[in-house]
Amino acid sequence: MTTDSKALEGYIAEQKNRLSANPQCGVTHYNLGVALLSRGDFLEAERAFRDAVTHSPTLVEAYVQLGGLALQSGDLEGCLNYNKMAAEGRPMFATPQGNIGFVYMQMGEPSKAARALERAVKLDPNFIQALATLGNAYMMEGDLERAEKVLRQALDKEPMFGPAWNNLALVLLERGEHANALECIDKAVATGYDVRPELLEEVAPYRSQAQPA
Repeated sequence: MTTDSKALEGYIAEQKNRLSANPQCGVTHYNLGVALLSRGDFLEAERAFRDAVTHSPTLVEAYVQLGGLALQSGDLEGCLNYNKMAAEGRPMFATPQGNIGFVYMQMGEPSKAARALERAVKLDPNFIQALATLGNAYMMEGDLERAEKVLRQALDKEPMFGPAWNNLALVLLERGEHANALECIDKAVATGYDVRPELLEEVAPYRSQAQPA
């Protein structure tokens, strides 16, 4: 067992000891859940997060974690509902709003996604993932101008955020700006972002056209 593994097991044991003395402490249940996630013990982690909100209903981070576990198992509705509970419990918390927007995008509902993502960005203007996803939602709504504006805002804040470059490339392709789209794709690749092979194939003809004779 590595030193990190030993430290993790020691931390888990410590949280369990604390719960033996005070089983009503929601924060300790939550901390245990996070540690169990790190160990890959998803079922026990889920149980710990459920115990956390049972004893501390305002600990909405546990709802967010439960949403993540639901998403991991392919339960989009479950993820959506948990994040809605988190948003209701703490309306000024940007993370669940961003997650709600992401799930709606996965469900093919860009208008609902955009409204949630707008709330997320209003609460946290530096929420880069929400900005990038919002740009994609605007594009799917057909509002290319707003999509480009939001994506450039994201890249102004974090120039190495690959998903924003990728989404901006999609917007520019919709406009027929192939050379600019290629540049964005190259920047996305340079960040280490895994651009979809289908997109790379789509732009390949334009790349050859851009080469000097």
